[in-house]
Amino acid sequence: MSDHHYERAVVPASLIETLREKFGDRVSTVQAVLDQHGKDEGWHDASPPDAVVFATSTEEVAETVKLCAAHDVPIVPFGTGSSLEGHVAALRGGICIDVSRMDQILEVNNDDLDCRVQAGVTREQLNEHLRDTGLFFPIDPGANASIGGMTATRASGTNAVRYGTMRDNVLSLTVVTPEGKVIKTAHRARKSSAGYDLTRLFVGSEGTLGVITEIGLKLYGIPEAMSAAVCAFPSVEAAVNTTIMTIQAGIPVARIELLDALQIRAVNNYSKTGYDEKPTLFFEFHGTEAGVKEQAEFVQSVAEEFGGEGFQWATRAEDRNKLWAARHKAYYASLQLEPGKRGMSTDVCVPISRLAEAIMETREDCDASILTCTMVGHVGDGNFHTLILLDPEKPEEVAEAHRLHERMVMRSLRLGGTCTGEHGIGYGKLAFMEAEHGADTIAIMQAIKHAIDPKGLMNPGKLVPGA
Repeated sequence: MSDHHYERAVVPASLIETLREKFGDRVSTVQAVLDQHGKDEGWHDASPPDAVVFATSTEEVAETVKLCAAHDVPIVPFGTGSSLEGHVAALRGGICIDVSRMDQILEVNNDDLDCRVQAGVTREQLNEHLRDTGLFFPIDPGANASIGGMTATRASGTNAVRYGTMRDNVLSLTVVTPEGKVIKTAHRARKSSAGYDLTRLFVGSEGTLGVITEIGLKLYGIPEAMSAAVCAFPSVEAAVNTTIMTIQAGIPVARIELLDALQIRAVNNYSKTGYDEKPTLFFEFHGTEAGVKEQAEFVQSVAEEFGGEGFQWATRAEDRNKLWAARHKAYYASLQLEPGKRGMSTDVCVPISRLAEAIMETREDCDASILTCTMVGHVGDGNFHTLILLDPEKPEEVAEAHRLHERMVMRSLRLGGTCTGEHGIGYGKLAFMEAEHGADTIAIMQAIKHAIDPKGLMNPGKLVPGA
């Protein structure tokens, strides 16, 4: 799907002039700025907005939204642009509200293990701020994404097997509605049975129901001990079976990441590491000294049962950081395998018992393809990705990438899974929504969208088909 399917809205010059009067040089119509805000890290077609407003407060977001609503002009929220499914493309033009300057950490409640931040705060910024408190925020999608963007896409990442996703860690939200009203979805209590769960409605709404401006988050105590390990396996299947047995045994492992042999080669070349070029699992264990030692010994024995070898331990913080930095750069490492090509990053999630089947069949498809594909996975919760390298100027490569992606998604659905474990829908996965949810469920989503955003101005063309 491409942006040429959408008719761009008319943005009156008077609206941009009014915005300039209010916000001065924090309104930009410079083409380079527009282009930057019309695309994310994914490979989908870009579509720039007509202007970008750099907001610094909830009140400024509300003022901007009210003005846009009065002129029937679309609104696209923007954090850091690190999403992957075309989430920030202004498919109908309009005004982009960039919240990156809303970067204040508003409160940290050490005793209650929670905090409240503006939407532009990044996860690395938050953890740097928390460093001396003994607390941390665990959701780690790899990119240094904004907390607002992570909330809007229901982000996940390497720690999700232990700490859950954004869905599990957002306590409350401040949201600007499509007509410019400011609402709060909840208070600071850890649980509530009072009314519809609006917090969960907006978590994962991808900017289609309103602009998230503040987020209340759960925090966690930094574990007494952390240990990481790398282990190579004779096959992808052996690595996946190790993962399944570890999870089914109830071991509270913090992270289990799978990298296939080609991905390991790419990581070695890009990050100057020296891992064996075999399917590999990266582990991390959190807890007490004794608990971490016990967890690690159990997992090592399981891995050896499936042919795992060469366990490399990393207990020092700098060694663990180097290991996870290499893992987080896997996307860029893969792109260097064929410089000049773009990467289609896929993302499915299946029940853990079907993981081996899903990964093996996907690997067979990739091996038989004309395209180069690497594979990584947050396999502890059944979530994995392939990065398909393609030249967007070659129709046969684009068609083949779409074929591989569709087979991967439909296989996941057949196995009881989902078309996306963490990337979200944007407009890149819109075509799979009905296959996953069915027409009646989509109709409910459309009704919610229409009830909250009757003019269809909030990030149009995303998440909900036909809305």
